[in-house]
Amino acid sequence: MFSRLRSDIQCILERDPAARTRWEVLTCYPGLHALVLHRRAHWCWTHDFKWLGRFISHISRWLTGIEIHPGAQIAGCVFIDHGMGVVIGETAEIGSGCTIYHGVTLGGTALYKGAKRHPTLGKNVVVGAGAQVLGGFLVGDGARIGSNAVVVKPVPAGATAVGNPARVIQAGADVKREEAASQMGFSAYGVTQNDDPLSQALRGLIDNASGQEHQIALLWQAIEKLSTLPAAQHRDCVPEDAALKANFEADKLNQLVGK
Repeated sequence: MFSRLRSDIQCILERDPAARTRWEVLTCYPGLHALVLHRRAHWCWTHDFKWLGRFISHISRWLTGIEIHPGAQIAGCVFIDHGMGVVIGETAEIGSGCTIYHGVTLGGTALYKGAKRHPTLGKNVVVGAGAQVLGGFLVGDGARIGSNAVVVKPVPAGATAVGNPARVIQAGADVKREEAASQMGFSAYGVTQNDDPLSQALRGLIDNASGQEHQIALLWQAIEKLSTLPAAQHRDCVPEDAALKANFEADKLNQLVGK
């Protein structure tokens, strides 16, 4: 028990630059208190002391502002930072090394008892402030969920999900973000340096529309010039910057928006 507590305290010291001493973490971090109480509640729940488990969970919620159902499975070295308003449902599973910020909900969408209703977070997942992860799917190892994202489908390992509904940015598209992240090895709120994928898709459509307007203007210029020249000189009327081949990247825009 004490070795696990020491491990929890150490992971907070490593990930939170505001943490100064072990004593401060032990006495002033509600996320740590919530996890300690949850382990007692979870033991009661799994040993068929259901009411006692729920009562400990209720006391923990009152003391910390963090509501964790006693049936939830939480591995070691999980850091709930700030914590106020965090809700973790009964069938949720959280892997080791995860970081969860305030206002996060790991909730369910199904109403069937005994079903897997809540998400599973792999190892080293970061869930940004205010994010809602809803459903019994998997968020892969090392994934990042941006602040206020609403995630309703699986997130691949190493990817970042942003927006409402959340759209996935594949791992390779956000390498610069991780290089610029803090030396603690994670991006604090699961943010991304890139724009929202939908914004990128809209910019692509705007650029394409602008290019089409330019090409139409060139076409009319060529037609006007053709009307004043002999037939032998018609081949010289095409402007140098006229687009002779289609270059609209529909597949790329569809990938950004998602299915």
